[in-house]
Amino acid sequence: MEFDLAFAWALILLFAVFAYVVMDGFDLGIGIILPGLGIGSERDQAINTVAPVWDGNETWLVLGGGGLFAAFPVAFGIIMTAVYPLVIAMLLALVFRGVSFEARGRDPAHRAWWDGAFHGGSLVAAMAQGMILGALVQGIEVEGREYAGGWWDWLTPFTVLTGLSVVAGYALLGSTWLVLKTEGALQAKVKRFASRLGVAMLAGIVLVSLATLGLDYDYNSRWTTMPAVLLTAQVPLLTLVMAYAFWRTLRRGRELAPFLLTLALFALTFVGLGISVFPYVVPQALTIHDAAAPDSSLVFMLVGAAVLIPIILTYTGWSYWVFRGKVGDVGYH
Repeated sequence: MEFDLAFAWALILLFAVFAYVVMDGFDLGIGIILPGLGIGSERDQAINTVAPVWDGNETWLVLGGGGLFAAFPVAFGIIMTAVYPLVIAMLLALVFRGVSFEARGRDPAHRAWWDGAFHGGSLVAAMAQGMILGALVQGIEVEGREYAGGWWDWLTPFTVLTGLSVVAGYALLGSTWLVLKTEGALQAKVKRFASRLGVAMLAGIVLVSLATLGLDYDYNSRWTTMPAVLLTAQVPLLTLVMAYAFWRTLRRGRELAPFLLTLALFALTFVGLGISVFPYVVPQALTIHDAAAPDSSLVFMLVGAAVLIPIILTYTGWSYWVFRGKVGDVGYH
């Protein structure tokens, strides 16, 4: 059987996007819930939990975007053109957020302003990412392998719903990360946040799923027709099981399990997305193979990825291992 290079690269990009969600999602989530934390010690502790690792988390965003450009250039051109305002908003928000992250420790007199900037940048970046996903799922108008839609096609009730759902999901990740990394009064507070945000994320999953079934494409038939439903039904069932386990472990005072179960919920949404759109990279317009670069390019990049991805995983894992454990009230550094 011949090795499918295009499919291999689709899996690599999916892994890169999921790695970004895992590693930068709780980082953005801390920024989203920051106004709910007390000024001073609580906010400093929350920031300190990600201070050693936050800038490396976005490596995966670069890999995902760069990999899409190199491996699927036609799809990259279509998608970027369709969601250009959202991409610009996301990048500016990430830059502004990064500046505020560093500046709050060097300009204590205006730390409240920088905290507001950190929150705003995190919120806008998360919302933009969710809306980009929604714009892709709802469909992009393509003619002759070029984008044929309008400037505002990305702005619909469906994309707003997906944006808000991603915001809720990231906020839940941030809350459960703080449950793992903090203790005392701050941990008790973020546990309450996590309980409410768990409801918000589950509601978002349900609403987005139902709205997706009502879109024009064949999403409904993929999820509701026999015999496919015998397999696809396992995804919502597992989602309910994971959600129940999440609240059960949170109530029992577990620290690591709620975070891991939140990641499991995100993984299930990725599985659901794959079921809905595969084998398309631009739904109903371009398949993975239609949009792929020549095999010679894919082979060349695959060799580089086979070397670099293990290196990235190694230094990422090492950095998280070095800075494992609780973060106490030691002030911001």
